Amino acid sequence: MSGDAEPGGGAPLAGRRAVVVSCSTRAAAGVYPDRGGALVVETLRDWGCEVADAIVVPDGPSVGETLAAALLTGPDLLLTTGGTGLTATDRTPEATRPLLDREVPGVAEAIRARGVANGIPTAVLSRGVAGLAGATLVVNLPGSTGGVRDALTVLAEVLPHAVAQAHGGDH
Repeated sequence: MSGDAEPGGGAPLAGRRAVVVSCSTRAAAGVYPDRGGALVVETLRDWGCEVADAIVVPDGPSVGETLAAALLTGPDLLLTTGGTGLTATDRTPEATRPLLDREVPGVAEAIRARGVANGIPTAVLSRGVAGLAGATLVVNLPGSTGGVRDALTVLAEVLPHAVAQAHGGDH
């Protein structure tokens, strides 16, 4: 993903701050490493964004608590990975939605469409949401690294403009 965010290179998110939260019970328990969150962090840093390592939390109430705490720090961007599927514990959209002031459904729709276009028909099963919580753009990404890559490809095309608009920029 390095350098793909802006035609001609550059750091399209220079000076912006982000928080990444990985929602995975197994990664939080150390069953396997958090690859999706690490990929998001690496890409955001390549795009010039200031971002700490991903916060890894188990599915459940800790997701909403962590997202609310992250929003209190006033980041420009809050991205999550995982918890967007159909299992009983996949509740990231439900934890995210009450924190949003306005939804931006086209972002989540484009992420799902990119997965399908890349030959993954099950991408339509991702229930991720996107929206604004104050001036923070919040986007739920799938948990798989392939889904994360598809999402980052979509976000590379829209994040600089979306974040600028969220902070009062013009169309």
